[in-house]
Amino acid sequence: MADTPARLLNLLSLLQTPREWPGSELAERLDVSARTIRRDIDRLRALGYPVEATRGAVGGYRLVAGAAMPPLLLDDEEAVAIAVGLRAGAGHAIEGVEEASVRALAKLEQVLPSRLRHRVSTLQAATVPMLMPGDAGSVDARTLTVIASAIAGTEQLRFDYRAGDGARTKRQVEPYRLVSTARRWYLIAYDVGRGDWRTFRVDRVSDPFATGARYAPRELPAGGAAEFLARSMARSEPGVDVDVTFAASAEFVAGRLPASLGIPEPTGPDTCRLRARAGDSLEWLALRLALVDREFTVHRPERLVEHVRALGGRLTRAATGAAGAS
Repeated sequence: MADTPARLLNLLSLLQTPREWPGSELAERLDVSARTIRRDIDRLRALGYPVEATRGAVGGYRLVAGAAMPPLLLDDEEAVAIAVGLRAGAGHAIEGVEEASVRALAKLEQVLPSRLRHRVSTLQAATVPMLMPGDAGSVDARTLTVIASAIAGTEQLRFDYRAGDGARTKRQVEPYRLVSTARRWYLIAYDVGRGDWRTFRVDRVSDPFATGARYAPRELPAGGAAEFLARSMARSEPGVDVDVTFAASAEFVAGRLPASLGIPEPTGPDTCRLRARAGDSLEWLALRLALVDREFTVHRPERLVEHVRALGGRLTRAATGAAGAS
């Protein structure tokens, strides 16, 4: 194989298989000498690929984990599997799916051959998600990838936006961050037309496109994107005032509740208090509080106390029934 770049790509593809390759087998696969394989291995190392060599009769080469993430070569099936997985995660506001997965999807879809993009789209179109009561609708994965790409490239973004009352407007913004809560995605951006910071529900964004106009990133008025979203929702979202204390640190509780509920205030080394204005269903909120997995007390509203009491009763009866059956 005289074409050195092509040979290096083939060699890299073989090494990315999780096994150790004897030099003689690599040479046979690529139809070159063992000396050429050694030179190519040195070239890959110079490019940042951590190739480890072992000596002896059964020694060989294998790709190991390094300090940085080198580019990967994927076959068709692997590329489709990763794209489908990223789309499934990005298309629904599932807690724990972060902006990094959206950026990865944007990069992957940019280089997918058209035949593979068609396979991914076909599979996605044939899949219907199941929404639980009170869940928000799914978010178009393309919308997320366009927004994420504009954020990464510091490009102004234009889109149509539907407000909660159904009014539609056209917006031009400087996108800052995407924030995912347990059930929704939000865009934090500087609205150029209104001259101020705004939050947008991504499921209400349509036809987004990057204008190509670059901007110098502005500094968010206060705190991080998640805190800004929580404050914005507290001002604008209808709901009820919630007051809950936890027998856990504020950091622990904040890591297990959606950012939209706000930031718990420390009241001691292992206690905190959450005062928030909740716009979601109180039944869903009762479940979220229980999933924190620490003792807590609901001070208000009374309806939330009733939902927590009812949830506790159902769980107790379920556990009692299971114990009796066993």
